[in-house]
Amino acid sequence: MKPILPGETIGILGGGQLGRMMAMAARSLGYHLHALDPDPSCAARFVVEQCLTAPFDDEIAAAYLARNCSVVTLEIEKISLASLRAAERLVPVRPGSALLEIVQDRARQKNWLIQQAFPVGDYAEVTSAEELAAALARLGSSYVKSCAGGYDGRSQIRTGDPTAAETSWRALGSTPCVVEKELAIAAELSVLVARRPSGEIAVYPPALNHHEERILAWSVLPGPLDEEVSRRAGEIARAITEQLRVEGLLVVELFLLGDKTLLVNELAPRPHNSYHSSELACATSQFEQAVRAVCDLPLGSTEVVRPAAIANLLGELWLSDLPPRFDEALAIPGVRLHLYGKRVARPGRKMGHLSAIAATPKEAVERVLAAKARL
Repeated sequence: MKPILPGETIGILGGGQLGRMMAMAARSLGYHLHALDPDPSCAARFVVEQCLTAPFDDEIAAAYLARNCSVVTLEIEKISLASLRAAERLVPVRPGSALLEIVQDRARQKNWLIQQAFPVGDYAEVTSAEELAAALARLGSSYVKSCAGGYDGRSQIRTGDPTAAETSWRALGSTPCVVEKELAIAAELSVLVARRPSGEIAVYPPALNHHEERILAWSVLPGPLDEEVSRRAGEIARAITEQLRVEGLLVVELFLLGDKTLLVNELAPRPHNSYHSSELACATSQFEQAVRAVCDLPLGSTEVVRPAAIANLLGELWLSDLPPRFDEALAIPGVRLHLYGKRVARPGRKMGHLSAIAATPKEAVERVLAAKARL
């Protein structure tokens, strides 16, 4: 298989912060970049040579992007399958529509995981308020999530009340949902795996993640986890990547229960918020690795050189009367600031993150949270 070498052009479907950071890594490697995003002021616009403003379901725009590129990748799962297929008719799209068809729908994703004998928590598929009421009666306290769309806590409701099923159903748009039984979770972790088209695979150590209001608040790499847990998490993530024949990146989100059981939560076939710390912690960042993988270059080392942690910065920071005190945060040794270039701040919107290095994962988390507190 012929690699796509530096000097050629990579197309990115999606121009958010993940596309921006992938483009910055690709530029360092010597690639040209084009992107497509519905937002004319998207985060990636000023780090790519051409940015098409078009909806993710615009097949003509996706084909136009592909026609001027050697390979197309993505930074968000919301690209329509029709757009992916339009691009695939012209150039390699990595990951492709076959993988996205599984991942885009939560019910289809869970069914695939069960069919392949991967561990998932108890859940139900529902297509009506009546089915939702029956599922809640069986499962008790649960998270009800729309099958399509939604992330960072959107398009989902926590409830255990069958009598409120009609209200919950309407609140989620009266569309098919999965009902996931609430679990006694000891820890949340994720594993990043890269796979190039010629078959080489590289697995990163698990990251330990902490969520607040169902949005990632901080993450640390390597996660301070039991060695056996880390080994099994890596094996599960690698096996899923092999079964799906991923071309690019795959992040497997996992729940760790009190008895050391690991359950797969969700899959993300792209760079991931929980691996932003790889820019400081690892020999190869997730963004450079994504470029290597989709271009079929030899994959980089996933070795952790030093522990690092990140803390997300949400739009609320910019909505007060005083601007964030970045100078105070950066006065802490080992702390760096990463802003995404977004023009509009909204509550819950990821505007950037802080990162910190330290001698241990625990110290890295303490340092980055201390820096965030100074803002």
